[in-house]
Amino acid sequence: QVQLAESGGGLVQAGDSLRLSCAASGRTFSSYAMGWFRQAPGKEREFVARISRSGGSTYYADSVKGRFTISRDNAKNTVYLQMNSLKPEDTAVYYCAGDAVPWDVPSRTRISNFGSWGQGTQVTVSS
Repeated sequence: QVQLAESGGGLVQAGDSLRLSCAASGRTFSSYAMGWFRQAPGKEREFVARISRSGGSTYYADSVKGRFTISRDNAKNTVYLQMNSLKPEDTAVYYCAGDAVPWDVPSRTRISNFGSWGQGTQVTVSS
């Protein structure tokens, strides 16, 4: 099991940028793909982005493609989510997640594919 802790959320205006970080501990970080999810008030948690174990492959939800960038630093056991051109509809609690298995499969974007979760960090985008 891996322990995950997100940081970097906050209140910003539409068009601004924000960078989220997720620090991992407890297992070999580089052996597992990582992902970001988000949950807006009254809505289900949804997939945002996924990054392979080496960081060489990334996959995004259509709603954030071209605006968000996921990256990782395996030496620092940290995964990042750079969010640019933020919109009010990006307002949500953002969660970092670790894949439940040590495989690089881009289609693994379901909540059930991830076995470890952080506590979440709030991102609020005002119009």
